[in-house]
Amino acid sequence: MVAAAKPVHELSAWERFRKDVVRDKWLYLLLLPGIVFLLIFRYIPIFGNVIAFMDYNPYDMGASTWVGFKHFADLLTRPQFLQVFGNTLYISILKMVCGFPVPIILALMMNEMKNLKFKKVSQTLLYLPNFISWVVLSGLIMNMLDPDTGVVTSIINSIAGEKIQVLTDTRYFVPMLVVTDIYKGAGWGTIIYFAALSGIDPQLYEAAEIDGARKWKQLLHITLPSITPTIVIMLILTCNNIVNAGFDQIFMLYSALVYSVADIIDTYVYRIGIKNADYSFSTAAGLFKSVIAFVMILIVNTVAKKTGNEGIW
Repeated sequence: MVAAAKPVHELSAWERFRKDVVRDKWLYLLLLPGIVFLLIFRYIPIFGNVIAFMDYNPYDMGASTWVGFKHFADLLTRPQFLQVFGNTLYISILKMVCGFPVPIILALMMNEMKNLKFKKVSQTLLYLPNFISWVVLSGLIMNMLDPDTGVVTSIINSIAGEKIQVLTDTRYFVPMLVVTDIYKGAGWGTIIYFAALSGIDPQLYEAAEIDGARKWKQLLHITLPSITPTIVIMLILTCNNIVNAGFDQIFMLYSALVYSVADIIDTYVYRIGIKNADYSFSTAAGLFKSVIAFVMILIVNTVAKKTGNEGIW
């Protein structure tokens, strides 16, 4: 006689996983390239962090000596690194405060558009900058902000009544970073919130209209509460990047003239690690940044759970 199959709740975790793989083998096959990518470029390099605890010899790993937390102590006592760390936090927080609400506002505005063709064109134009790399976009920005021939520079100069060089003036460089970052990333966030808005039951709005609630009341009592879980998840992921101020963007646009306000941990690690070949110190700086990001995501996720919202785990 053929033995009866075990109920699902009696199967071990490995048996359930194997059963899922057999049932959805093609889906797991599609997932395989992403898993391989993460293993090669995300998990395997983690083992390289050991050089943060040694005086690394790139020509002979065996000749490297263990020094413990020496590089971390050096890291936290260098005045230059403390300035870089402050720049990183300042730029990241400024981007988050100014940029986080923008996709929400745009999604709410687009959700009220009645002309479907105009809405689709607006979505496409808004999302398009997300596909442009910072290499290309930085070239366009530098052309538009050229002190002599830049279109945007000419407009700024006519408004300000003086000649302003945005790319080399410490007063304007960080605001420029924030504005261009919002321009490039707002479309991606808008699509996410727009998808969340499309999942709201239309009958809620119909019932609210019957009760006499106008658009503003519907926004406060239906729309925003319905997309709050998505907002919380996006906030957690944004806080995870609190020490990622945007290496690609800053590296393409900054110069020695604005190091005092624009030099961040990533650019500092690049100069120290690649140009000066101080691999142990730069690895310690990178690991320090990763620890802070990990702590931040734990804190924000815990606060979200404590306040009754959904976290990422």
